[in-house]
Amino acid sequence: MTDSATTPGRVEPTEDAARLRIVWKDGHASEYTPRLLRLECRCAGCVEEMTGRALLDPGRIPADIYPLEISYVGNYALRFHWSDGHRTGIYPYELLRTLCPCDVCASPGARTTR
Repeated sequence: MTDSATTPGRVEPTEDAARLRIVWKDGHASEYTPRLLRLECRCAGCVEEMTGRALLDPGRIPADIYPLEISYVGNYALRFHWSDGHRTGIYPYELLRTLCPCDVCASPGARTTR
């Protein structure tokens, strides 16, 4: 079930095109660097399915990685085709909201959990 905190109103690049901005229906805006999102991929190629152990080596992800394409997956997630060729990860809106790096979301007692 989604609510206004986990339903995007707009998905767009920031003015300088350095980050991805999601403006949620509750009015909050989250801005993500592409590398942060790429490192959070939870597909079977990046995270061991049975144990949850990370398989992705952060050292192999370029600092200047960027999305070639962003597409919606139903009404619940985004999928990225990354400049390193990776394209199998699905990022549910709830996950994206919990990854919001802003000071409000990172503070103790914030709605999101990390």
